[in-house]
Amino acid sequence: MPNRLDRREFLRRTTAAGVLSALPAVWPGGAAAKPSRSPNEKLNIAKIACGGMGAEDLNQISSESIVALCDVDETIMDKAAQQWPKARKYVDFRRMLDREEKNIDAVVVSTPDHTHAVASLHALRMDKHLYCQKPLARTVREVRAMTLAARRHGVTTQMGTQAHYSPGHQRLAELIQSGAIGPVREVHVWSDRPAGWWPQGVEPPTESQPVPPNLHWDLWLGPAKSRPYNPAYMPFVWRGWWDFGTGALGDMGCHLMDPAYNSLKLRYPTSVEAEGAPRVKHSPPLWAVIRYEFPRRGDMPELSLTWYDGGRRPHRDLFPKGQNTKAGNGSLYIGDKGKLLIEEEEGNLVTFGQFEGPDPVRHRPPGHWKQWIESSKTGAPTGSNFDYAGPLAESVLLGNVALRTGRKLEWDGADMRATNCPEAEEFLEPHYRKGWSL
Repeated sequence: MPNRLDRREFLRRTTAAGVLSALPAVWPGGAAAKPSRSPNEKLNIAKIACGGMGAEDLNQISSESIVALCDVDETIMDKAAQQWPKARKYVDFRRMLDREEKNIDAVVVSTPDHTHAVASLHALRMDKHLYCQKPLARTVREVRAMTLAARRHGVTTQMGTQAHYSPGHQRLAELIQSGAIGPVREVHVWSDRPAGWWPQGVEPPTESQPVPPNLHWDLWLGPAKSRPYNPAYMPFVWRGWWDFGTGALGDMGCHLMDPAYNSLKLRYPTSVEAEGAPRVKHSPPLWAVIRYEFPRRGDMPELSLTWYDGGRRPHRDLFPKGQNTKAGNGSLYIGDKGKLLIEEEEGNLVTFGQFEGPDPVRHRPPGHWKQWIESSKTGAPTGSNFDYAGPLAESVLLGNVALRTGRKLEWDGADMRATNCPEAEEFLEPHYRKGWSL
């Protein structure tokens, strides 16, 4: 049976903190990190999950020394080992981290969402620098525990929002923060997921199939409750199951909402309301529209941010007359003096209205992964450090809580609690199988 912990007991165990923390803002630099090596030395990195996005992560950190590889699919791991023949191989990341503790400086986690927190917190407690794919974890409270642990252990962190420092995203921040389009009161964000990517709004399979000989199925399940193997759960399609993934919002929300968080200084919403259809117990809906309300931030006004997926889009009247976009993923920023559009497929920044922006002033680092590598060696800040990325990921995942409860949530971000909806508790905290607790 899954183990459940209340909010305070969960954070006490996972962060060694006796009280909750509202995470005082230290973004954009993040909390100070402990440097590991001189800039000219290579990091010793342990890589958890080597297929899919894990293969891309491995390629992007290939300038360093990969000393350990872990994957529950031995075929995938053996393929990665061809590039890194000296790396020690493991199928269980718990054993790898325990055995390699003295040999590694940093860990990269690219597993499905449901094992992010278990692997990441294990590494953070060992004082290892951490790169973790979005949306950091499967539940809101796991994300908070990771954020607190990263700060407490003083390590360099980065969430996998690869476009955070892209030219379009940085120019957007410059324009908005210069006042070029006036105060921004509405943001609309949309994604083409899940249609054509993975099934959603479906019931779990009732039949079992033989486990492939190369796959360690029980280790893939990790903290999730046990069930027979079926290819309906993996690979990649795990995103469409609540026990393993976080749906279209979890896949793309951290990417597409990142520019809003970066440019508009967002943290926790005050309320979240969602609609989606059909609703089934085990799988996210086929489409969703989720509305977040954010409070004033200094001289920035209250903000409404609306998320759309599964074919839903902002109403055409929100775009200037005669103008729209065919981009499957994008965002529209509505200010008092103009509008800005990011078309994510092309990386385009489109302006609606006549206004002038400042000359480019924001720092453009050499690259997302390279920044994490360099910062792990020197202690310099990263753009998607957990002090910044944690509140973003929490907000993204909170949209799924609103979907699952079917209620508008009045949200206390500091205490991670829906003040009007006690049934939200079931979806805010993690459930773990015996042997996988934090």
